Amino acid sequence: MSDEFLPFSRPLISQAAIDDVVACLKSGWITTGPRVAQFTEALKEYFKVAHALPLMSATAGLHLTLLAMNLEPGDEVITTPLTFAATLNTIVLAGGKPVLVDINPSTLNMDVNLLESAITSRTRVIIPVHFAGLPVDLDPLYEIANKQGLRVLEDAAHAIGTEYKGKCIGSFGDTQVFSFHPNKNMTTGEGGCVVTRDQHIADQIARLRFHGIDRQAWNRYGKSGTQDYEIVLPGYKSNMMDIQAAIGIHQLKELAGFIRRRNELAERYQEALSDWPQWTLPQRPLYDHLHSWHIYTPLINEEAARMNRNEFMQVMKENNIGTGLHYRAVHLYPYYRQAFGFHLGDFPHAEDICERIVSLPLFPGMTDAEHDRVLDVMYTIFNC
Repeated sequence: MSDEFLPFSRPLISQAAIDDVVACLKSGWITTGPRVAQFTEALKEYFKVAHALPLMSATAGLHLTLLAMNLEPGDEVITTPLTFAATLNTIVLAGGKPVLVDINPSTLNMDVNLLESAITSRTRVIIPVHFAGLPVDLDPLYEIANKQGLRVLEDAAHAIGTEYKGKCIGSFGDTQVFSFHPNKNMTTGEGGCVVTRDQHIADQIARLRFHGIDRQAWNRYGKSGTQDYEIVLPGYKSNMMDIQAAIGIHQLKELAGFIRRRNELAERYQEALSDWPQWTLPQRPLYDHLHSWHIYTPLINEEAARMNRNEFMQVMKENNIGTGLHYRAVHLYPYYRQAFGFHLGDFPHAEDICERIVSLPLFPGMTDAEHDRVLDVMYTIFNC
């Protein structure tokens, strides 16, 4: 057994990015400034959109976008139970009521076939989550949204670099939110961005992310800046720093290579584990797509494995292999049970998946030898 712990995820930061962060620190301008402006333009060029707004987190992006959509108390927002709590938390914080649609057990994404039956006269927004970097089947989803006059806010925290029918997520549709957390497809340390085609949404987020100031304010202490501004609404403090953008500028350039490596590693798992009765492996839908493989999430088959998911994760940890749990079904957390009356049994597919899912190590800097080490430990555990 190796003495070195192998985490389930590890960011890959180039020397050029490190040098740029150091240059940023030495410049004396470390908060929102010229590097955030440069990163903004790079994101707009990548997505081929007019509006890309870097923020301190994807959570801030979801929250501010929902606020910009002007939810009223009791307005309903439809999403999936198999997601990180931030998706639902931000609905509540923006004044909405989360309404859930069970997942398709083959894709782990929202079952679009169940979507229309969840829509009521109070529904305002649909939030599909591109789970693990696999795109939701967006054509039928947008067809329903357009027919019902609903906004679509894509939770694309897992999905920068993902493509749907030849187009990258973020380059079309309504509005998308991406995450740049350290375990995501690219990182800025912490951070995220909103991409939208809606001028009103973009303008509102630009104000909300920095105290409700009505104009560009990052350079107000510089020679070309001005101290003359107005507060037009009560805003938040959700702006990205130049230190973060210095990393992101380089990460975005390297993203395509990161996605290629993630696909290589995922395919290695698929091939190595294809005939193991202990596992049900991730499946791929028939529609054209590019999976970004933010995480690799097989499902343990407890009877064949002779252990449950938590026991497997513990044995892996004892063998110095990290794993992840993405996610517990959100509706089963105490707050959502108590505040919205969710119960065990409401969303059976999500509940089954959340008891069996595990994230195996996968990250762009992972070597073939490290990948083999994961598989070797699994061979030992299951006597394969």
